[in-house]
Amino acid sequence: MRPLAAIGNVNVDLILGPAEPWPKPGTEVIVDHDELRVGGCAGNNALAWDSLGVDYVIAANVGNDQFGTWLKEAFGERSRNWPVEAVGTTLSVGITHPDGERTFFTTRGHLPLFSFPEVHSMLDGNRLRGGYALLSGSFLTDALTLAYDALFDWADAHEIAVALDTGWPLDGWTETNRLRTLGWLKRCHCALFNEVETTTLTGLSDPAEAALSLKGEMPAEAIVVVKRGPHGALAIDRDGGTFSVPAPQVQVVDTIGAGDVFNAGFLAALAAEMPLEACLKTGVTIASEAISTLPRRYGKPLSAFLEESRR
Repeated sequence: MRPLAAIGNVNVDLILGPAEPWPKPGTEVIVDHDELRVGGCAGNNALAWDSLGVDYVIAANVGNDQFGTWLKEAFGERSRNWPVEAVGTTLSVGITHPDGERTFFTTRGHLPLFSFPEVHSMLDGNRLRGGYALLSGSFLTDALTLAYDALFDWADAHEIAVALDTGWPLDGWTETNRLRTLGWLKRCHCALFNEVETTTLTGLSDPAEAALSLKGEMPAEAIVVVKRGPHGALAIDRDGGTFSVPAPQVQVVDTIGAGDVFNAGFLAALAAEMPLEACLKTGVTIASEAISTLPRRYGKPLSAFLEESRR
């Protein structure tokens, strides 16, 4: 099993809902469900890795309030060296809707202060040599994002393959954000974007064609993955071959973090050197389990998926 690392945004999610229609100003709405949980792309990814039973390290930061303490406690020893910033912890309030979609209200909080020197102090490049690092939350971690070139140089020096999931830009996919992302992808070995992001980045309406276009912007050996929600996922392998797996039909409860959970399953399977199609199936399966269960579950451990892939 190759080493795994997560680098990026960990914050607090407060989930409320379902709510429909959107309330009028000055009113109060009673909802059926509330949940306070670890959130952020890196946080969701790490929780899924825990459930899969794989080893990993995570580089993140928190604020200097009770939420920050709570987040560090949730990750135990893995968070021992997380820096505590002199600001409040980033909080996302997610309002769910009856169709499973959601609306987020997010504070800036601690995430913009996350920096490359902090990441460098938390991760041992030699221990991660030959592994995968998932880089996420690009449009929230301002200081780190400005130092991406240094981060990519560090990863290259230790033969660490970077998998990128930027998340949705706060100001949308402007031309500036699109060009920045394409520039980052030139240094990455795996792209993990959803269908809308992939087609928006490339201007191509067909997700498979869009994935091939993204691969053309990346190193020759790169893998491009397109997360397609209820339609499953597809991937372009290192040699340009296309693979696709469907998603099972499930009763959707909560789609928050579905793409992050997929990332965890896919990368864990990739680190276990499973075939690419089996990696896609692993990601789709655990994401489908996560969005259809309350409290959230992630299904069977990675060892079970690995055994299935060998049959």
